[in-house]
Amino acid sequence: MTDFNGQKAIVTGATRGIGRAIARAFLKGGAIVIGLYGSDEEAAARFRDECSALPGDLYLYQCDVSSYEAVELLFDQIEEQFDTVDILVNNAGIRRDGVLAMMSPEDWRRVIDINLTGGYNMSKFAVKLMMKQKYGRIIFITSPMAHMGFAGQTNYAASKAGQIGLMKSLSKETAKRKIMVNCVSPGFIGTELLGDLPESQVKEYKSMVPVKRFGKPEEVADAVLFLVGPGSSYITGSVLEVTGGL
Repeated sequence: MTDFNGQKAIVTGATRGIGRAIARAFLKGGAIVIGLYGSDEEAAARFRDECSALPGDLYLYQCDVSSYEAVELLFDQIEEQFDTVDILVNNAGIRRDGVLAMMSPEDWRRVIDINLTGGYNMSKFAVKLMMKQKYGRIIFITSPMAHMGFAGQTNYAASKAGQIGLMKSLSKETAKRKIMVNCVSPGFIGTELLGDLPESQVKEYKSMVPVKRFGKPEEVADAVLFLVGPGSSYITGSVLEVTGGL
């Protein structure tokens, strides 16, 4: 499950949080990791430095995944340099919380654009490269909020539910080409995405989890590695929850 020597894996949102753990796991397994980040150059530089001793090869690109034109240009570069890709992990995501009655159109659109449209953009071009070799693995990092919903997260929940619908349909389009498409659904994971929560809310959220703790990014990475590894060749169109029983 940990041997990805020579495989080419694209990870969006690769330099922070869950994406960082996923990219590191691939690099430890010897993969060629094409890591994308949005705008944080300092985080990208830190990530590049900390991964320099790992067995795999890291290539970092700045790319706004919500921009069709930017993603198309990126894949032109990827195809020229690598010809095909084996794995895509659609991890890039943001939150802009607020009750619906007060939510600005900009906050609604930006969350949908990054979380959902970004997955469409990336998957469309990745599938084209994967079809060249009749093999591929695509993962969407979704959320239990897709079916649970939280007050103040209508945009986020809608984007995550959309990811699952996208995955379900895409999995049926690509299965004959041995391109398997699945979701990993992390619950409360200890990353900067939860860093802006007040302590009282952190305690409330932990009390909701049967195992009484937040998950670790590495635990999500382990689930991703399983779904893109050889032991999951008959799994497609599925959602694997990593939630501590939430």
